[in-house]
Amino acid sequence: MDDLNKSLATRMADRFRGFLPVIVDVETGGFDAERDALLEIAAVNLTMDADGYLRPLPAVSAHVEPFPGANLDPRALEVTGIDPDNPLRGALAERLALDHIFNEVRQAMRHQHCQRAVLVGHNAAFDLGFLNAAVRRVGHKRNPFHPFSCFDTATLSGLAFGQTVLSKAVLAAGHGFDSREAHSAVYDAERTAELFCGIINRWRRLETFEREHIGEGVL
Repeated sequence: MDDLNKSLATRMADRFRGFLPVIVDVETGGFDAERDALLEIAAVNLTMDADGYLRPLPAVSAHVEPFPGANLDPRALEVTGIDPDNPLRGALAERLALDHIFNEVRQAMRHQHCQRAVLVGHNAAFDLGFLNAAVRRVGHKRNPFHPFSCFDTATLSGLAFGQTVLSKAVLAAGHGFDSREAHSAVYDAERTAELFCGIINRWRRLETFEREHIGEGVL
């Protein structure tokens, strides 16, 4: 088994070519990243055990103040249940919210010896689009995320389970999903992290099985 582990990546930096996958979910005031408000953002960092299996770490999150002139579509607010004017949200300005998330991601990158973070999301282009738009608005110079590369769990779960809807994919992966908690950035990021880790670990187990049995002439 020691020789087997040496032949398979057991460091995050080796497994993903120096990239650190970070699960991100955003809740917004609509679908247009340039015009609609970013209202919540959550990120889940990952760790890898000595056998090369991923597991999620606790989420880091922020409620976000709508940027000046931001559009707030009532239909989007009805889906998310977010009241942007509620003072109990403790919302941060976009720059401070990004700093809060990015600081945690950079610490995780250093710990995992990775040079860049890559966003993991369910329909990841949506989350990456809003993240990039916020970065541009505030002129952030220390964005740890790759500007266009991402892992999309909608695609991955379509391959692995034949399901592309988050709730159905999570259930197909053997995890629970509470629809009453959905459309919270933290909850959706945590479920997406479970889904991503499950798919990557499933592949890891398949890799291990194949390498163990090829030498025995089973495959």
